[in-house]
Amino acid sequence: MRRLKLYLELVRFEHTLFALPFAYGGMLWAAGGWPGFRVFLLVTLAMVGARTMAMALNRLIDWRLDALNPRTRNRHLPRGLVKPWETLVLALLGLVLLVYAGLHLNPLTARLLPVAVFFLVFYSYTKRFTWLCHYVLGLTIGAAAPGGWIAVTGSFAPAPLWLWAGVGLWIAGFDILYATQDYAFDRAHGVKSLPARFGLPAALAVARTTHLLAWLAFLVAGLAYGAGGPYFLGLLLVGGLLLVEHRLVSPEDLSKVDLAFFQANVGVSLGMLLFVVLDLLLRR
Repeated sequence: MRRLKLYLELVRFEHTLFALPFAYGGMLWAAGGWPGFRVFLLVTLAMVGARTMAMALNRLIDWRLDALNPRTRNRHLPRGLVKPWETLVLALLGLVLLVYAGLHLNPLTARLLPVAVFFLVFYSYTKRFTWLCHYVLGLTIGAAAPGGWIAVTGSFAPAPLWLWAGVGLWIAGFDILYATQDYAFDRAHGVKSLPARFGLPAALAVARTTHLLAWLAFLVAGLAYGAGGPYFLGLLLVGGLLLVEHRLVSPEDLSKVDLAFFQANVGVSLGMLLFVVLDLLLRR
């Protein structure tokens, strides 16, 4: 159990709460309600597998950088709490879960598996050559929303694509906020990030604009789907959470970045799922 706890800490398993609710939201939208236990279980396995694989590989790929960074040098690999081979095995187990779920859902999810795996590996390398890395991360994780839709229907549609845009921009925005903590380190070590490239005030302004665009994409997604009042009420509350998130962080005070990063954003993802569920229930 102690090793299992270390592995869950290594991949920050609690951060699955960022994308998983949107995968469920896309799934519920596609089914117009409960899709059945089989689809629910396979979507859950796919998401847990994808998240575990991506995060384990990210820790392995960034191991040397993490050891140099004062903020991250106490992570599991730099401290030797988990071996590199254990991290690789964890990533492979995540890959097995993802592939198993994808192959057992429908032909389109099976065909999209190589694309998903490519981006889950590729995004960890992007900060070595482009400050657009935050948007690549958003593109990758945001795919959870149309993934849930495709798991049910085996096809694309406008509403989940707009939801993908919303989730991707939302994730990119809060990843920019998170990267402000490493502003000095990234500049000193040549790590590409938007704060390191343009400075803290400009990065925070871009993060605010990105979150505004995310909110508008969520709005269009609801309109494209034909969502009802509860969804749009939830969207107003999400907008309030995003405003609070940006009020917590300023170029002069980055001490509340972690609070803004985790608590506010978990509120966004779980809140959106709650109001999707309420909207669907009230339609019955």
